Amino acid sequence: MTPTLVRNLRDADSSALAEAGTRARDWAEIQERMLAPLYEAVYDRLEVGAATRMLSLGCGSGLAMLVAAARGAQVTGVDSDRERLALARERLLPNEGTEGAESAPAHRARLHDTGLPPAVGADGAPYDLITVFEPIGCAAGDTEGLVPALRAAVPLAVRGATVVLTGWGPPERCATAPVLRVAARLTESARPPRPGGWRPTLRDDLEDVAARAGLKPDGSGRVSCPFGYADPDSAVRGLLSTGLFDAAVRATDRSQVEKEVAEALHPYLRPDGTVWMPNVFRYLICTT
Repeated sequence: MTPTLVRNLRDADSSALAEAGTRARDWAEIQERMLAPLYEAVYDRLEVGAATRMLSLGCGSGLAMLVAAARGAQVTGVDSDRERLALARERLLPNEGTEGAESAPAHRARLHDTGLPPAVGADGAPYDLITVFEPIGCAAGDTEGLVPALRAAVPLAVRGATVVLTGWGPPERCATAPVLRVAARLTESARPPRPGGWRPTLRDDLEDVAARAGLKPDGSGRVSCPFGYADPDSAVRGLLSTGLFDAAVRATDRSQVEKEVAEALHPYLRPDGTVWMPNVFRYLICTT
């Protein structure tokens, strides 16, 4: 899948960046699509299609679900971020609440913002695929809530169901890693240092989560996911929408974080003004 540069967002009102809804839209419009090659690679390997009943944990604004639904899969998504989930509803259930109206994927998708999803998929059959497409391995403590969520979700799936975990690749294979180190430096500079900052990805991050959740690894892969942006402003907005800089913002202030991230992007600025950062992401296929 050919990476696409996102449209120029220079003229957006910078004063709205702090609003949760704007941040969620930055994620949906700028950043989320950078992971589309990861979604496609996993779905191709698992032959996701009409027979698939997928439960997406941390489904965000729903792009991965939309891709699966386009392949014919029945999809159910759960996320605690209600702003992102609202955008997922716009994508997957655009006519929800409209009397007599049906959208193409609406009968294949359900979304939940609290608690556990139903014990069966949208068509009444148990789940046979559980996905976690929010990459782990770049923030301290980013698996604390994931392991309990997996333990709660596994009983909702058929015996021997497939579980997919995803994470950042080795720092030396990710051009974004030096930019993310800005978050670590600013977080550690606070007195006292703030928790939750960036940390280097470890080789066995995904395997560690699988072991703690009682899953059996059954294959893995790496996928190239370049981050391409129309300009540095779009890059800053997209990167801050990931949440990886939240601790740095709390430790200093947003304007300082934006300034230092923009400076860290200089090596990846191309002559035409675009920003291009090659990255590699990992996925681990497990069985319950």
